[in-house]
Amino acid sequence: MVRKVVFPVAGLGTRMLPVTKEIPKEMLPVIDKPLIQYAAEEALASGFEEFIFITSKGKEAIRKHFTPNAELEELLRKRGKERLLAGVRPFYEKKLVFLQQHGAEGFGHAVLLAEDAVGDEPFAVILPDDLIMAEDPVLAQMAAVYEKYRSPLIAFQRVTEAETARYGIAAGPMIAENIFEIRELVEKPPAGRAPSNYAVIGRYILTPDIFPLLRKTGNGAGGEIQLTDALVGLARTRRMLGYFFSGRRFDAGTPAGYVETVIHAALQREDTRDAVRSVLQDVRNDEAP
Repeated sequence: MVRKVVFPVAGLGTRMLPVTKEIPKEMLPVIDKPLIQYAAEEALASGFEEFIFITSKGKEAIRKHFTPNAELEELLRKRGKERLLAGVRPFYEKKLVFLQQHGAEGFGHAVLLAEDAVGDEPFAVILPDDLIMAEDPVLAQMAAVYEKYRSPLIAFQRVTEAETARYGIAAGPMIAENIFEIRELVEKPPAGRAPSNYAVIGRYILTPDIFPLLRKTGNGAGGEIQLTDALVGLARTRRMLGYFFSGRRFDAGTPAGYVETVIHAALQREDTRDAVRSVLQDVRNDEAP
């Protein structure tokens, strides 16, 4: 059973500046919940027991969000509004580990920092930028696949050829429905050079043998230690699988993707659905010739 999940949340969030100058991008609200809570709730609903956050200077708000605030709790209790914090209370009882990354050393380095906390067991990695709305949590889907095959596993979705330069791209033969064996993996291939249209999405289940490879991995794209480079090495030594998950993914790490995420999240909620539909209809009417 996979029990531990890593949240690499140390990035600067430059694509969302200037709002992320002082506010961690993972704390940007989607209606009334920050992105990081959606990710943590997915892991919680998938049965994970230990939550490891790789943060950086200025990200103290993430720790505060998941730890009790006695004064606020008491105020809400007196006002009969305790339900407003119901979403974060389950995390008070979980083991939360916060580690700090010093400097922008990359996604791979952030994962490496979790080595001692992970120990000698498989673990998941989730990127909050990729918010996925799914009937069954994506990490739960992946955990079931891992239990069957016992191989490192990466989430994928198919993208257009024009989009492949924005993603890690893999290729390989299908071995079961929605599952393929990764034979080739490249990070953001140049236009026209992608081996397929299978794009990496921010969900992984990895094994501890990734850590020695990360320690040996030099700086890659952007001058940072990239997880993809270590995964390429891992695929040379053991079978690694790709999984086409069930659900709809939103890229909340870009301005346009963030707006799309908020709109779709609002359309899923009874208390916001009608208002958003009305606004969208007004926009359509304003744009009509």
